[in-house]
Amino acid sequence: MKRPNILFLQTDQHRWDALGCVNPVVKTPNLDALARRGIRFSQAICNNPMCVPSRYSMMTGLYSWQCGVRHNTQMCETDDQMVIATLAERLLAAGYATAGIGKTHWYCGVPEEHDPRKMPTKVASRRGFEVRFPLPGEDEPGTELMGLEDPEATAMIAEENKGIRVGGENAPGYIGLTSSLPPERHIEGWLTGKALDYLGQRPARDNRPFFLYLSFSKPHALLNVSAKYEALYDLRDIQLPETPVPLERLDDHYIQPRNVAEWRAWRENYTVEERKRSILRYYAACSYVDDMFGRVIQKLDALGELDNTLIVFTSDHGESLGERYRFSKYSLYEASVRVPLILAGAGIPAERHGTVDPRCCALIDLMPTLLATAGLPADVRLAGYNLLAPPATMGSFCELHGSGYHETEKAPAVMWRTPEWKLILYLPGEFRQLDARLNEYRGELYHLKDDPLECHNRYDDPACLKVRDQLTRHLLLHMTIAASRFPRPYSYTDIY
Repeated sequence: MKRPNILFLQTDQHRWDALGCVNPVVKTPNLDALARRGIRFSQAICNNPMCVPSRYSMMTGLYSWQCGVRHNTQMCETDDQMVIATLAERLLAAGYATAGIGKTHWYCGVPEEHDPRKMPTKVASRRGFEVRFPLPGEDEPGTELMGLEDPEATAMIAEENKGIRVGGENAPGYIGLTSSLPPERHIEGWLTGKALDYLGQRPARDNRPFFLYLSFSKPHALLNVSAKYEALYDLRDIQLPETPVPLERLDDHYIQPRNVAEWRAWRENYTVEERKRSILRYYAACSYVDDMFGRVIQKLDALGELDNTLIVFTSDHGESLGERYRFSKYSLYEASVRVPLILAGAGIPAERHGTVDPRCCALIDLMPTLLATAGLPADVRLAGYNLLAPPATMGSFCELHGSGYHETEKAPAVMWRTPEWKLILYLPGEFRQLDARLNEYRGELYHLKDDPLECHNRYDDPACLKVRDQLTRHLLLHMTIAASRFPRPYSYTDIY
């Protein structure tokens, strides 16, 4: 039997509901068509709500606390520090052609000035990708760079980024601008061109099935979007987020929020029209990546490969977009942890096309799903489950260790989520001396069906003690089960 190709489409900071098939205001026709050809998982979450640890977790199949990358300024600086093979390495060894185009966000190298609080020098390993086209800034030896191919566009993007904090996560980054660059000369356009070239050149030189990972930075701020995509939206259709409880009454004190002054400035110093336009530009960025993904899918169709390709679409975490008076991620609330997830194409039974799967699931489940798709045996060490098999878990786990951009690491917070309830347990303060402060633990409990914006913490509500106790037991037992799976010798295969 011919093994299917795998096309892995990923965005950065894409809200779970920023799809036309969920929110009709958003224009994403290609991703909507993908959902009609497959399964949309409506309750999918990330396992760590920030870029670097989420991507490590996704591509290793392990939780952050297992693979050792817990926040945005931790990483495996050398391949020797990787505790398990990545998805690309496994597929390459199994006979797949592998190409990684775009953002991986797993840097290697020595931290600048040997200061562990600073990001390492960005010299990333290919870690299983035979062909690699990185983002600007993820420079890797022997790879082509956009800055060398189109220096004029690179200079124009840099000019548009002036005055914006690195990463785009300040008020001007979210207000954004109408970019003067055509879509094809933005970074995502350049990466799409490389993906199209790769697909077009493969048939003549390689008869292996392929694993193509195409990963964009958008719709992550800076929200500099070409006019073509802004024109898809009417400002009158854009609604500002509402949080019915004042900021000081929200029970989210475990977070060490970033850019608090910036988000206050966004709320208080910008007009309603300006704030609506920033949300419009976020949706326009979603339309932009949808257009680029559509071109790749159309190329597969033209090559006759579409029916034999399993397509995955997801994002590394969500985006608050003004909910709970904040932007960005770095929290365990719904807008931050929920992600879009679609599986379509080869291997999806016809009767499941266009369906919505409401089971508990997470990005940790992608590794076992894709290994099964490639015909590889299950690895009992992995924390997740095959999404194309029957449901195998009663909840989903997520963890948070500050944002990484702090002088010292913060104490962890952990979450257990079902479609109806969410439990968060945490210790306030810093990572040091945790065991001496166990009595300081705090909790949050939200009934998601009645309180989707998580404004009313019911952790101490006498009426909720039974469900709180049950969720706590499930959380602790789930972590114990994951710990018993990894690390353990690979030869142990009798637990499934």
